[in-house]
Amino acid sequence: MTDSDDDDAPIIRYVNAIIFKASSERASDVHIEPFEERLKVRFRVDGVLYDVASEDKSFQASIISRVKVMAGLNIAEKRLPQDGRIGLKIAGKDVDIRVSTVPTQFGERIVMRLLDKSGAVLDLDQLGIDEGNANLMKKLLQKPNGIVLVTGPTGSGKTTTLYACLTYINKPDLNILTVEDPIEYQLDGVGQMQINSKIDFTFASGLRAILRQDPDVVMVGEIRDGETAEIAIQASLTGHLVLSTLHTNDSAGAVTRLIDMGVEPFLVSSSLLAVVAQRLVRRLCKHCKVPGQITDEELREIGLDPSKVSNRQIFRPGASQCPHCQGSGYAGRLGIHEILVIDDEVRSQIIGRLDSNSIKTSAMKRGFSTLRMDGGRKVLQGVTSVEEVILATHDDFV
Repeated sequence: MTDSDDDDAPIIRYVNAIIFKASSERASDVHIEPFEERLKVRFRVDGVLYDVASEDKSFQASIISRVKVMAGLNIAEKRLPQDGRIGLKIAGKDVDIRVSTVPTQFGERIVMRLLDKSGAVLDLDQLGIDEGNANLMKKLLQKPNGIVLVTGPTGSGKTTTLYACLTYINKPDLNILTVEDPIEYQLDGVGQMQINSKIDFTFASGLRAILRQDPDVVMVGEIRDGETAEIAIQASLTGHLVLSTLHTNDSAGAVTRLIDMGVEPFLVSSSLLAVVAQRLVRRLCKHCKVPGQITDEELREIGLDPSKVSNRQIFRPGASQCPHCQGSGYAGRLGIHEILVIDDEVRSQIIGRLDSNSIKTSAMKRGFSTLRMDGGRKVLQGVTSVEEVILATHDDFV
């Protein structure tokens, strides 16, 4: 063993320890951030960032180089952003790590996104969707053609929901093909393709190719532009069930977003089956949550009518010293959802180019339940808190 090997060994052990600690604490992301005098390490757990370590600046180059070597990146290139992957087995679990580096004023900044393949919940009944919404989604997935969109901001669990949908309908008599960026989980029996912008293999070109493969069900990772939207709609109109995601704040916003992309309203109205909007809220730690009573004001804030709620017993975050949740009061996350089914009323509103608020207000009169209402029901079930629902649905003003 050379002297340099001896010098490197503590750095190797340090990086391994950071990744192991992140995995054991259920972190979704590890941030390694250089500043003028220190190198900071932060974890994102259940959507919240917190400090883990602050290291001397002298270790910065070695730590960053070690991560880049593990991810197969060019350690000599420090001026350009780079992306790579690390595949590891941690405590018997397969963990896929996506690595992104960007140059900053004080050196390269690294974010590692951890994906625990063995712990992935790919079952519709285990995603936190309430029974009514789950049954509605299953009914939609039985349709032979049309588009089902899942919307929400980055990190709201859209891809996981799509995978759960594919798992539910994955049967030998269906040809299911996907085009993704990147492929996050391997699904047995599903043909999955990954886009590659370097060779101009985009969502649009991948979708075109898929349609020549005699598919029954097509999943497009994301509709990013008008061209992809047009092809997806044409695919749905020619006898395919298309699943995809879109970045909008709520379900009704997806309709106007497609029209803004240049898709004709009559095509949107005739092809769209439903839009599922979702957010993730933190789940109360079952070891330290404390009982409490919900007030009329809080009920109104989470979209519920106080006169219709008889049981006011809820739970709130508990002890700051709880070892099970590192004192946060929360452990794990679950989804809250709203499903806008495109019925005849909504179709006529789409053709009339009504705005998303008008579509949503009209749908609520016919029993449509918003994200905040679904969150409110989960507060009454004792699984999350009033604060979490308000934070996750701050743009749900209807």
